[in-house]
Amino acid sequence: MNLILLAVPFFFLLIAAELIADRVRGVSYYRLADSLNSLSAGVLSQASGLLSKAIAVLSYAFAYEHLHLTELPNEPWVWVLAFVFYDFCYYWNHRFGHERNVFWASHVVHHQSEDYNLSTALRQTSTGFLLSWIFYLPMALAGVPPLVFITVGALNLLYQFWVHTRHVPKLGWFEWFFVTPSNHRVHHAQNPIYMDRNYGGVFILWDRLFGTFQEELDEHPVVFGVTTPLRSWNPLWANLQFYAQLWHDAVRAGAWRDRLRIWFMPTGWRPADVAACYPLEKPDLAAFRKFEVPLSRGQKLYAALQFAGYVAGTSWLLAMATQHGLGVLVGAWLWVAFGLYCIGTWLENRPFARPLEALRLLLNLPALAWAQQVGLLPGGALPWLLLAAWSLGNLLWLFWPRGDRLQTA
Repeated sequence: MNLILLAVPFFFLLIAAELIADRVRGVSYYRLADSLNSLSAGVLSQASGLLSKAIAVLSYAFAYEHLHLTELPNEPWVWVLAFVFYDFCYYWNHRFGHERNVFWASHVVHHQSEDYNLSTALRQTSTGFLLSWIFYLPMALAGVPPLVFITVGALNLLYQFWVHTRHVPKLGWFEWFFVTPSNHRVHHAQNPIYMDRNYGGVFILWDRLFGTFQEELDEHPVVFGVTTPLRSWNPLWANLQFYAQLWHDAVRAGAWRDRLRIWFMPTGWRPADVAACYPLEKPDLAAFRKFEVPLSRGQKLYAALQFAGYVAGTSWLLAMATQHGLGVLVGAWLWVAFGLYCIGTWLENRPFARPLEALRLLLNLPALAWAQQVGLLPGGALPWLLLAAWSLGNLLWLFWPRGDRLQTA
């Protein structure tokens, strides 16, 4: 059972509830482009997981099968122990995700949003599978069965959803033991006093124990985001930006030693010769301005409607994934990735956004033919009629003469 897929409707209901709370309280913690970018990263992460989760699951299953030191029974206490054990491993996975370059390259996606709301919780990396599985191998060695590991991992992730909000204040004694919205807001800050703190997923006790806890302070309002801003609404670039920076720095470094060690040095470390020749622009926190691209109301509505289609399509893909092989899943991933890239381009108000949108709409026709051929979608004329009507309506909207034509970003 895919607990995350089952939770998707509740995620969107809670986001709607938070939007209502924004309106009632007279605040504005959501911006459409930022939220769509966060949600797009989440959709891409789920689609990518169909191709990559096998690596983590198979690695864990192999370690459990061949290296476990004991066999734990299927008893309630084992599930409770595994839940706590998982969060302990998550703490170290998360901490390395902030403290070493190659791990930060994957995790940075979750922190790039300059807003903080429930949509931020769904902003997940698509490359975490590369190294994060290493931190959970102790559970396999201890004899935690794969099914228990997968389930408690999903529960841990589900718990973390609700702490991504600015509407919940400090919660008294609860703050001492569990991760809360207040101490997780600290974790998403770029203020120097808050950076690299509060790594726990469910239990804040690990941070108190290992010296990484920081309380949210009234005299230091949180500024969300990262010190080197993404300045893009492209979820593909969000996943690749820091890898690209590390690669460029490695290529430019004069010493081979620096080219190799840059990947595993503390986050932000750069070879001295590279840092001198290619300094990075880091905005002054006092003068920090959120990334924004002006869009008309019609452009925003168009982006939201297109994104809704990819949410529905990816949810269908997740439900059908077990019935299809790797080749089909790769093809479906390409459809998702290209569509989300096009939406990001639209939100960035690029000069080529309209022609690219027309191309995307036209490519949906052969994509439908392929999906029916491989059994991802049912056959028959109805899907064709629906897609033709949808595409024609969008094309008419795109090229109908009016005054809100896209301008260069």
